[in-house]
Amino acid sequence: MVSTELSVCNTRYMCVYIYGSLGLNLFFDRISEALFDEIPKPSVARSRVLLNIEQFEIGQSYVTAKVQNRYGDKVTLNIQGGPPGIELQKSLFKIKNHQKEDRLYYAYLLTKLIQTNKILVRKLPVIGIRDWLLIYEDKLAELSVKDAYDELEIVVV
Repeated sequence: MVSTELSVCNTRYMCVYIYGSLGLNLFFDRISEALFDEIPKPSVARSRVLLNIEQFEIGQSYVTAKVQNRYGDKVTLNIQGGPPGIELQKSLFKIKNHQKEDRLYYAYLLTKLIQTNKILVRKLPVIGIRDWLLIYEDKLAELSVKDAYDELEIVVV
């Protein structure tokens, strides 16, 4: 019955409310729970994108996937461990004036794990902009190897 109720939720905040009122824990860990309320509303976010990931490819120390940008082109997503950070890819994000005077600060990454339906949230500093999307985050890389998720929402502030 819970899954039926959750499928009609039109926002993630409504789903969190329903889960919480049922006494269920919907977060992957305490970090995710703490960061969830920090995710800015659409009016405050500089850019927001939802990536559908068909398949991860495992490399020696990283995981890659091909995602489609807003022009229909395939763009490489690279996830690896290391000091947390993200390098954005221009054609995935509509961001104007990202130079020094209008700097990008953080990106919130949000995904729901396939088997457990738990929500994972991470807040990463924006390092720069590249030709591909590069994410440095240990837990996300570990879960990628396991094909534990197939969507990734990124909110840039």
